[in-house]
Amino acid sequence: MKKIFATFAGLALVACAEQSVDVSVTPESAPLTVTVEQGALQGFHADTGARVWRGVPFAADTTGENRWRAPRPAPAWDGVRVASEFAPPCAQIATPFTQVPGFENGELAGSEDCLAVDIYAPETASDEPLPVLFWIHGGSNMSGASQLYVGDQLVQNENVIVVSTQYRLGPLGWFSHQDLIESAERPEDAAANFGTLDLIASLKWVRANIAGFGGDPDNITIFGESAGGHNVATLLASPLAEGLFSQAIIQSGSFDSVSVSEARGDAGALLNSSNGIAERLGGFERFHTASLQDVFDAYQLSDGFLEVPRVIQDGVSLPQFPLRDAFADTETFQTVPIITGTNRDEMKLFYLLDERYTEQVDGQFYVARDQDFYDAASDYSSRLWRIRAVDRPASLMRQAGHDQVYAYRFDWDEGGKFMQMDFSKMLGAAHGVEIPFVFNRFVLLGAVDPIMFPVETLDSRNQLSQTMGAYWASFARGTPPSDGNGGVWPVYGADANLMYFDTRQDGGIRVEAGVDTVAQLVADLKHDTRVDQAQRCLIADGITDVLGNEVAEGIETLECPLR
Repeated sequence: MKKIFATFAGLALVACAEQSVDVSVTPESAPLTVTVEQGALQGFHADTGARVWRGVPFAADTTGENRWRAPRPAPAWDGVRVASEFAPPCAQIATPFTQVPGFENGELAGSEDCLAVDIYAPETASDEPLPVLFWIHGGSNMSGASQLYVGDQLVQNENVIVVSTQYRLGPLGWFSHQDLIESAERPEDAAANFGTLDLIASLKWVRANIAGFGGDPDNITIFGESAGGHNVATLLASPLAEGLFSQAIIQSGSFDSVSVSEARGDAGALLNSSNGIAERLGGFERFHTASLQDVFDAYQLSDGFLEVPRVIQDGVSLPQFPLRDAFADTETFQTVPIITGTNRDEMKLFYLLDERYTEQVDGQFYVARDQDFYDAASDYSSRLWRIRAVDRPASLMRQAGHDQVYAYRFDWDEGGKFMQMDFSKMLGAAHGVEIPFVFNRFVLLGAVDPIMFPVETLDSRNQLSQTMGAYWASFARGTPPSDGNGGVWPVYGADANLMYFDTRQDGGIRVEAGVDTVAQLVADLKHDTRVDQAQRCLIADGITDVLGNEVAEGIETLECPLR
């Protein structure tokens, strides 16, 4: 059981990527050959019947001279390339939940030769080009892999194409240095968001080649969760991504960014600033010659975590002003139809192993020290996530004149019980729990999945999952999102209009009005009888930490000591 719960430590780091599940090549598989820019590609039929091509390179190896440069075109190959194996994940520090063969927790894993996509298409070819759903995995832009998400069931259910992509992570994906700008061989080399450039290159490859797989190159929907959602927001604001996609879905994302000065550590405050890393590596002359191990060894861990600047206002791939501000003007973001949403209990994923809120029983099971305090802490921090990822950006876009914005909240919380631990209370609708519902594949926590998704909830889960898939797919077809049975999702208006996703026994799928604000959140916290004053102030500290320099309206009325 200890091994099972070690999984949760990785969960907090990976930001809820799905566990890797192999799509088996069945004995009756028939070779499926498609010609792409680089050559002929042979796929296979998965056990669901879907057609699959794994590990298809969209850009060249990023080692050596290609490190910290814009991605270069993938080389051609001779003959027929068999696309039955996943590409190696991009280089990262492995976590317990990144369950990829050969990964050891805390060790450097993956490769710099990783820029590839996995493509899933329905078993039966369509007479008309199909909409493309382009998935960007999460993992704090520090970890993850495309193989952790399997799109075969979604394409079979909804008759769409799914593409899952990889991009450079952590220090290799986000790095700003003046010497890189001065030595740039092309304008994009002067960027700092190399992971973003990888996503743009991947989208360009998909537009150029997806027709051969039955997809419509002029109808691509980008979607992603957590860091993947954050990256969707960056693509919406990137001038280099203009015209590459038609719709966008942000699942539990973020709209934050840092300045070049902060990323470089000009003020000397950031632990792993790029200026400090350059010095520890031995200067610019080693940027392209240092080994992968040497690059990662130059970084320092903080409480076991690798922290680096992510999403940088570089003036090349993104504007030089804060990412969030881009959505206040239709001239600075792509005004395609957008869905953005969060989960009701986002933060329970991260609080589960926080000893301020939980404790272990018999060294194995996690329970709340005080269930009311645990629930309240999650409520307020999860509401803050919603405010920053849904209400504020949606309101900004609406005020700017963009009226094709849709919002949701995911509420499913019917996890099972095992011994003393009740998953419905300890995780509920936590960060990432919506992913299995979108993909219609209930794989999330590894060995704990049979508890998280008990068999008695299978019918209601499938019903909710298939309805969510229908909404996502109808949106991808370029129409207002609908469940196919007359249920139309209204746009985010002056009163919000959030679509709530839940099973029938817990309120069902419904639309509710109401905009949340930080001021309302603080007012509610002030009068919350579930917590005492010390607990109230601990929650207030968390709100203040997230808001940074922003002053939360009414926070002084909580009468908490200044830090």
